[in-house]
Amino acid sequence: MKTIDVCLSPDLMHLYDVRSRVVVVVDILRATSCMVTALEHGIRSIRPLADLEECRAMRSQGYLTAGERNGEKVEGFDFGNSPFEYMNEKLVGERIAFTTTNGTQAIAKSHGAKEIIIGAFLNLSAVTEYLKKGNDSVLVVCAAWKGKVNLEDTLFAGALVENLKDDIEPDCDAPLAAQRLYNLAKNDMVDFLKDSSHVKRLNRLNIHKDIAFCVTPDQYSIVPKLISGELILT
Repeated sequence: MKTIDVCLSPDLMHLYDVRSRVVVVVDILRATSCMVTALEHGIRSIRPLADLEECRAMRSQGYLTAGERNGEKVEGFDFGNSPFEYMNEKLVGERIAFTTTNGTQAIAKSHGAKEIIIGAFLNLSAVTEYLKKGNDSVLVVCAAWKGKVNLEDTLFAGALVENLKDDIEPDCDAPLAAQRLYNLAKNDMVDFLKDSSHVKRLNRLNIHKDIAFCVTPDQYSIVPKLISGELILT
């Protein structure tokens, strides 16, 4: 039977063999929420990059630059890390180079996986159905915050475990813990997250509407995949 496991921080990736697994990378606040939103709204592709200067250099190849460090837009970049920035019809067909504090680092640390897809609450059911149809075991990689476990990514992992409970068996205690946490939070995730570290961080930066949006399930029915270094829809 297929199994599902949860890596609560990219710093724990050395514990997992991903060569035979589908990896679902999640950074709810806000990288993967932005990626899903951008591709839903017509962005041609996204190149996720861990290194800030490598991302900046992609301008010479015709990419727009996007991303953040410590929650704030990188100076000189075209876009930051709010999903609402990517709902612009003028961006249809553009390519974006994207770097963030945690999300793109998690993608980089997932290289070598059989397949890498992007998860968010925004496309939760689409990811669920995609994994149900596949033949491979799953690892959810939570982007966390600079190596430290965070609540919002763990809740997404738990939601996915819950949705897949009749089809994919938990590997160990991490998916069970995430699942039980999600079931405590699912009726009001905004309230459940109000004291979490990253929500407090975003509130200090006067970023409020992103939080509620990013924990709203099933706004989109797409599953972005990493193919040859680019996130695309297939």
